[in-house]
Amino acid sequence: MNKTIFEITKMDCPSEENLIRMKLDGISSIVNLDFDIPNRKLTVFHSGETDQIEKSVLELNLGGKKISTEQTDQTEFNENSNQKKLLWSVLGINFAFFLIEMTTGIISKSMGLVADSLDMLADSFVYGISLFAVGGTLTRKKRIAKLAGYFQITLAIIGFVEVLRRFFGDEKLPDFSTMIIVSIFALIANGICLYILQKSKSKEEAHMKASMIFTSNDVIINLGVIIAGILVNWLSSNKPDLIIGTIVFVLVIQGAFRILKLSK
Repeated sequence: MNKTIFEITKMDCPSEENLIRMKLDGISSIVNLDFDIPNRKLTVFHSGETDQIEKSVLELNLGGKKISTEQTDQTEFNENSNQKKLLWSVLGINFAFFLIEMTTGIISKSMGLVADSLDMLADSFVYGISLFAVGGTLTRKKRIAKLAGYFQITLAIIGFVEVLRRFFGDEKLPDFSTMIIVSIFALIANGICLYILQKSKSKEEAHMKASMIFTSNDVIINLGVIIAGILVNWLSSNKPDLIIGTIVFVLVIQGAFRILKLSK
């Protein structure tokens, strides 16, 4: 048995972990994957060479780099029997907040909330692809990933068009209080998701949860929408909301391209 350690610099939340799991799913030589998200490390236990594994990790463009490969006597691994249940939990939370933020974003005329809702939807896609394809063929997973990726890109493009329309049009100011309140709840929801997923890890890593939350892209986005809401009220302008919306739409499209890589 060989143990290969990768450093993955852009692996800052569990959705990236799930992307990597799906990417490596079809490699028969892999026996176990051990993720250390706070330290951006992935340990792969496998037989044979690392070439195919390394190539797959690099193809995701998450800043992957092989650190070392060594032999190991470890043959037993603690698999979490509740993994599927945990994934259902975070999928439910992400999809619920997609609906909440999309609805409140449309009502309050906030593109920041609409864009953040699509980011929540993107995470839902990642968890959903794994769940709905459990026990299925690799071809089925790839097909679902392709549909999810294109759907996500389509929604983001529609969002960009709406941002341009509002930028050059005469639109009412978004409701800044709704932006701030909903984003605070979304921030809490992301923290809960990270906590739930970390229940599957060893208790020794519990102290890392707080640092994970504050390095997560999702949390940064939530904070961005909150700041945009404050600026909308302070400047009496919808431009901060449109700017944060544009930034998040770009991140959503980047996430969609990552999902599409899984379909190749």
